[in-house]
Amino acid sequence: MTRALAVALLLVGLVTAGCADQKEKYCDAVKDHQQELGRLRGDGGPGALLKALPIFRDLADDAPDDIRDEWRTVIDALEGLEGALDDAGVDPSTYDQPPTGLSKADQDKIDAAVVELTSNPTVQALNSVQQQALDVCGTPLEV
Repeated sequence: MTRALAVALLLVGLVTAGCADQKEKYCDAVKDHQQELGRLRGDGGPGALLKALPIFRDLADDAPDDIRDEWRTVIDALEGLEGALDDAGVDPSTYDQPPTGLSKADQDKIDAAVVELTSNPTVQALNSVQQQALDVCGTPLEV
């Protein structure tokens, strides 16, 4: 075996091991957060997804490269809603209907953020991260 071929095989092995380590770290994070996500899901209410945002950020940080863009789509949409509600001074946990006195501009921002969160690209991204957790980690990521 030539020296160049041996170096190439070694590099391929290191890259493959790095990918495996990244997926293992991600799967560990999915499993670690599963119970808390289940609790948040069970609590329900308008603020449940926003309460899960720190967990989603943690999972995105550990996510393999092939699913990072999907996590970014989900997190961006949630952060958009969080920002719109914060800017309007609205508590997400009590937001079933617009509170009295909410300005039209604030309502429009919240509505736009909800549209983004429920848009096809965001829903598909969320479905992708859930399916990937199930396929790769063998753990359902119920959100």
